Amino acid sequence: MEGVANPRRSASRVLVVATDELAGRDVIAELRSHLQGEGGREVMVIAPAVEETPLRHALGDVDGAVVEARQRLERSLAELRGAGIPAMGEVGDSDPLTAAKDALRRYPADEVLIVAHAEDQARWFEDGLFERARETLYPALRLVEVRREDGGEPRLAGVEEAGPGRRAPSDREVELSPNLPPFTRGDLTGILVAVVGTIAVIILAATGPGVESTGGAAQILIAMVVALINMAHVVGLVLQESVRYHGGWQSFFRSLSLTLTPLAVVANALISILN
Repeated sequence: MEGVANPRRSASRVLVVATDELAGRDVIAELRSHLQGEGGREVMVIAPAVEETPLRHALGDVDGAVVEARQRLERSLAELRGAGIPAMGEVGDSDPLTAAKDALRRYPADEVLIVAHAEDQARWFEDGLFERARETLYPALRLVEVRREDGGEPRLAGVEEAGPGRRAPSDREVELSPNLPPFTRGDLTGILVAVVGTIAVIILAATGPGVESTGGAAQILIAMVVALINMAHVVGLVLQESVRYHGGWQSFFRSLSLTLTPLAVVANALISILN
């Protein structure tokens, strides 16, 4: 079981998941205050090799992300050691929570400390990260939120804690079948919009001016794009437990689906009316 403490250890272990560089005076001061507890703490830093965009993540080309994560790790370790915090580290999986779970198998820790951007600056893979960690990881959790303003050094934005043990899934989730993952009401709404919107766009394209005209060709292209996006979103929701379709990746496709589907319906309707 991940995160079970070894009673024979004299010092507690902390696994630090650094989605951003560990830097900035007040951020390092917060880490030093927490990590230099009574008796000292063993610190392992994991730098997830996350791509800058969901599209690059989907393409699976992680070479650049690994290089960036290694550089982030080296700078973070230097900052910690300069503050008197002995630490070791390694580059982790492209998903921060998978990286944490992988590390916990080799490095059982008493606490997982996540350093991530504040909610208003969260990147695609940080969306709901702490809540998902509470439902996924066993050790006690601590979230250190950082904020960057105009390219300046990271500033401490807030700290949040949660006790050990997995939190039960949200009551807002609905279980339709034991063979399907639980869905939030927002997920179900998104599926409904995707299915109905895709059908509407296809019908408009099929009854439009036809491929012989520019407008008809545009309708068909719009229908194909929307159908592919919505199919990816719905399939991802249904299979999310096996393909890790959640968090920022889910948010990205949900935003595309909910934004582009209504626009596509309007666009195809206007083309049908005007042609």
